[in-house]
Amino acid sequence: MRVGPAAGDNQELASCSSGLTERYMPSMELGALRDIPNIKKKASQKLFKQQVLHRGKLLSSYKHMVSVVIHMVNISRSMKCFLKGASSSPLVHFSGYSEDKNDPGDGGGIPVFTFWTISCFEEVAEELVQMFILELNLKRLLVVELLSISCKVPPLNSLHWSDDLYPGEFSDLSICNLYSEETCKPVYPRLDDQKSEMPAARFNNQQPDHDVLQVYLTTWLAEVNIDSDRVDEIFVEVGDEMHVTIS
Repeated sequence: MRVGPAAGDNQELASCSSGLTERYMPSMELGALRDIPNIKKKASQKLFKQQVLHRGKLLSSYKHMVSVVIHMVNISRSMKCFLKGASSSPLVHFSGYSEDKNDPGDGGGIPVFTFWTISCFEEVAEELVQMFILELNLKRLLVVELLSISCKVPPLNSLHWSDDLYPGEFSDLSICNLYSEETCKPVYPRLDDQKSEMPAARFNNQQPDHDVLQVYLTTWLAEVNIDSDRVDEIFVEVGDEMHVTIS
């Protein structure tokens, strides 16, 4: 399971490729094509159009990632099961809404399937969802950088970490606890349980070179916040508890 679709990987690769090619087109050696009138100008114009197209697709892919993570968050928060009715009743009734403020919503600690209580399921769900939240936040940083790639100096339409990438993004990030009401901007990316104090911003509007973009692509594909072994382990544990196969 991944935060975003494979198409997101393709759009990032395409965006980097068109941006780099457009930037270095004036200095490229075109061989036998060099004598064609305005070949570099026409190629640059076409590459620019491709880059605009890929940017739109990359942003669309990012929005899909956000919606997937929000869905995961909402599901992980919907496991509560509250006791309903008088405790003296011989039959136990449950509800999705609390009638007692002291009820933690763990279904009275009764095993749901075999041995695990609701609290056990909530714990592994939180662990799993947190991985994807951290990964989404890191990918947002990469998206901000990639959407700001330009061959112009100074770059046009340069984005900053505090900019919303689409209408309503900050509301979506708030659901994932990725937006700070105190600073009025998204929280900075971090790895695992580490804390990030560094502003996620470009210095002096410098455009990333080929090596930096390679690091961006590697980071995107590596999904550094997703512990794949632990994810598989959780799926096996939950599957055994529920007597199903999760893949």
